[in-house]
Amino acid sequence: MKSATPAREREGIAAMRLRKTGWIIWAVILGLMVYACISLLNMRSKVTAAAKTEAELQKQATQLQEENAALEYAVENQNDPDTVEDIARSRLGLVMPDEIIFYDAGE
Repeated sequence: MKSATPAREREGIAAMRLRKTGWIIWAVILGLMVYACISLLNMRSKVTAAAKTEAELQKQATQLQEENAALEYAVENQNDPDTVEDIARSRLGLVMPDEIIFYDAGE
C-alpha cells in the first residue's frame, strides 16, 4: 500500500485543523453566551433590589414631607390662641376654669 500523496496529507491536516478551530470557536461562543446569561440574571437581581430600595426611599420621603408640613404648620401657628388651646387640651390635659369634666367610669 502506498501512502497518500503529500498534497493529500496536507489537505487532510488542514481539514483537521479547520475542524479543531471550528470546535474551539463554538466553545468560545458557547462560553460567551453562558457568561452573558449569567450577567443578565445578575443584573436583573440588582435592578429588582434597586427598585425595592427606591420604593422604600419613596415611602420614607413621603413620610418626611408629611412630618415637615406638620412642623411648618406648628411653627406658623404657634402663637394662634386656638392652636395653643388645642395643644393645652390634647397634650397637657388642661381645661378652662369654668369647665366641668365628666369621667366615664366604664373605661
